[in-house]
Parts: sequence; structure tokens; C-alpha cells
Amino acid sequence: MSAIVNFSLDLTKLPKDKMIKGKKGTYINLSLSLNDQTNQFGSNASVVITQSKEEREAKQDRIYVGNGKVIWTDGTIKTADKENAPALTSAAQQPDRDEDLPF
Repeated sequence: MSAIVNFSLDLTKLPKDKMIKGKKGTYINLSLSLNDQTNQFGSNASVVITQSKEEREAKQDRIYVGNGKVIWTDGTIKTADKENAPALTSAAQQPDRDEDLPF
């Protein structure tokens, strides 16, 4: 499974309260969403600030910080393998969006 996605981020939209100070730098958790169809600008990917479980449950608006497009793929996209869990390989087997993200 391989893909390359080029995207641009609007750094002015990165909220400072979501930044995490680490030992080797300052980080922010982002989520990249790939779509089957392109929008009017030719983009089929969007980047948002990762929401917590509480933010998702409260139906808070996502903070969009960028968009882009898939520029290459080998034709198969699957989820990353989890320990003791089989990889998801088809679009019909989407992960539960209510579970907490690992970061």
C-alpha cells in the first residue's frame, strides 16, 4: 500500500492551544482525509486539526487547515496495522469514528 499526497497548510489557522511541547520540538496532531472524488479546485484531500473524543461527541466544527490531492497511488489503500488486529482493506470496512485516536 502506497500513496503520495501533496497538501498545503495554512499555518495561521493552527491553534496554539492544540500544540504539544515535546522533548524534540512542538507538535500538533492533524488528520488527513482522502475522498474518492475531487472538488471544484481539483483537490481530493483535506487536513484538519485532530479532534478529541469529547469534541467529536459535542459535534464541534472541525478546524480545516489545508487541502491537497493524491498525486500517486499503487491502487490499494488500507489502514495501518494495529497490534493484535487485522488490517482493514476495503472501503466497506471503515473504522469506528467514535473511538479515540491514538495521539
